[in-house]
Amino acid sequence: MLIPVRCFTCGSLIGDKYEEFVKKVKEGEDPGKVLDKIGVKRYCCRRILLSNVNVIDSTIPYFEVLAERHFEFESEQL
Repeated sequence: MLIPVRCFTCGSLIGDKYEEFVKKVKEGEDPGKVLDKIGVKRYCCRRILLSNVNVIDSTIPYFEVLAERHFEFESEQL
């Protein structure tokens, strides 16, 4: 999922803070404290950064299986 440039609710700029947030959380810091340090105070903005999930990595295997089944189906039809 792409991080929006601005918060959907308040319009505050949040897109530039995402990379720093992810980097510090991967280093083991508490996500709430990281958001405080980078200046994200409103709960609407915090929600967007905390709830982001990169779903592409989890959906690709399903498309690969679907393509394999489609290929098998096509080969049976011939």
